[in-house]
Parts: sequence; C-alpha cells; structure tokens
Amino acid sequence: MTVGKSSHRDQRRSSASQAESAEAPPEPQDGAPTIGRVLAEARLAAGLTVDEVSTATRVRVPIVHAIEEDEFARCGGDFYARGHIRAIARAVGADGDSLVARYDEIHGTEPVVLATVPSIDARRIRADRGRPNWTAAMVVAILAVVALIGFNLVTGKRGAEVTAGSASVPLPSVAAAISASPSANQPPAPAPSAAPIAAAPADKVTVKVVADSGTSWVSASDGDGKSLFQDDLSQGADQTFTDPKQIKLVIGNAAAVHLYVNGKDLGPAGKDGQVVHLTYTPGDPQTG
Repeated sequence: MTVGKSSHRDQRRSSASQAESAEAPPEPQDGAPTIGRVLAEARLAAGLTVDEVSTATRVRVPIVHAIEEDEFARCGGDFYARGHIRAIARAVGADGDSLVARYDEIHGTEPVVLATVPSIDARRIRADRGRPNWTAAMVVAILAVVALIGFNLVTGKRGAEVTAGSASVPLPSVAAAISASPSANQPPAPAPSAAPIAAAPADKVTVKVVADSGTSWVSASDGDGKSLFQDDLSQGADQTFTDPKQIKLVIGNAAAVHLYVNGKDLGPAGKDGQVVHLTYTPGDPQTG
C-alpha cells in the first residue's frame, strides 16, 4: 500500500516538472544570463526601481516585471517585445542591440528591414533634365555680338561718306551682352520648396500620421488629456488629429509612421522599433 502511494506521488511530481519545463522560456545554449536577468541586474546596478523604469520608458509596470522574468508573451508580439527590450536597455544602461539579437536567436525571429525608396534621386534627375543650357546660350550671344562688330567695321567707311550730321548707331558692348546673358558659373535659381501637404489653420495644431512602410501602434490625445486614438495603424492607413492647444503622440514603431504637422512634411517619426513620445502645438513647426 505504501509503495502504491509513493509511486502515485512520483508520477505527480514528474507531471509538475514537465508542466514547469513547458512553461519556462527557452534557455540560451551558451549558458549566458537570460535577457530578463541582464536587464534586471542592469536596473539594480543603476539604482532604479521598476516604477522608475516604467516612467522613463512608458512601458507598463507588469510588462517590465514580465520581461525581467523572460515572459515576453505579454508584450503582444515579437515586434513590441524588441521595442520594449531596447527601451528598457536604454533606460538602465544595457546593450539593447545585443539583447534584441539574443531574443531573435532564442525565439527564431528576425527584425524587418525596410528598403529605401530612391524618390529624392528621381526628382533630382528630372530637375536636372529640365535645366536650360546657359553656357551654349552665352556662346551664341557672344558670336552674335562679334559678327555685329565685324559688320560695322566693314561698313564704317561707307557710313563716313554719308551726309554729315547723320547719327551713327552706337554698337552694343561685349560686356553688356555678356552681363545680359546668364553666367556659366552662376548656379541656377533654387527650385521652389514643395507646397505644404495640407492647409492648416494658424490657431490650431493639425497632425496627420500615415503608416506608409509598416504597421505601428499609435496613441493620440488632445490638450485636455482626452484620448483621440489608441490602436494599431496598419500599413497604408492614416489618421488626422486637430486641437486648439496641443496633440500628444506615442508611436510604437517610429520608422513605419510618416508625420505631417501643421501642413509641414516632417518625414519618418524615428528609427525602426523605436518608441517615441511627441507633442505639437499650433505653429510648431511653422506652417508652410
């Protein structure tokens, strides 16, 4: 009877051990400290509490605890896990890039690399093709002046035989002709700057966010702290916010979001995986 009870207890212990090993995060094969342990030790070495790290990074306290325990399921996916790891590492003075690389190695994921769109070079090429050839125009003008001078020299003697008092036509000077034509060394007039993306009232702040190169989590609130938007912004989608006082933004994947503020194209909000916090007011930046 005692042997049966002992065997039953051994089976329960074995089942519990298997359940714990299934729930535990995968350990690095090289025996190095886990990502959560590295971040926790760096936080303690920096003399920071979890609440202070949460305030500095805007990562919620339960998620900071979960990451230090190597439980990344609460991050909401690999993309957000990388962003939280980088933000916490930056706050505690750890190497975020190496920790993200270790995360990708353990979990079998790779960060998304966005291709660069050569739109600026294409516009520059089209602008170069449309420029007039001022050097050729200047050469033609000089040749015309030289031909006119030669013609006047040949016909000058004939003009002397004409009735006295007849007014001679003054010859145009070469210097005047050259000054009238554009200089070859003179740079062309700069092209006018691009018009504002959209007209924005001067007494309000207008912010447009466009997910043009990927998906990003976006949170927007007005000057009174009221939430205007808080959700994932899929690639190709956009949102526009207007308020008389200010617009506050929190962007989870800054490289994927393009910003237009008060009619001004500000470009990408930041780098790949970077979490940014932005505040804009009327006239900041200047419209137009």
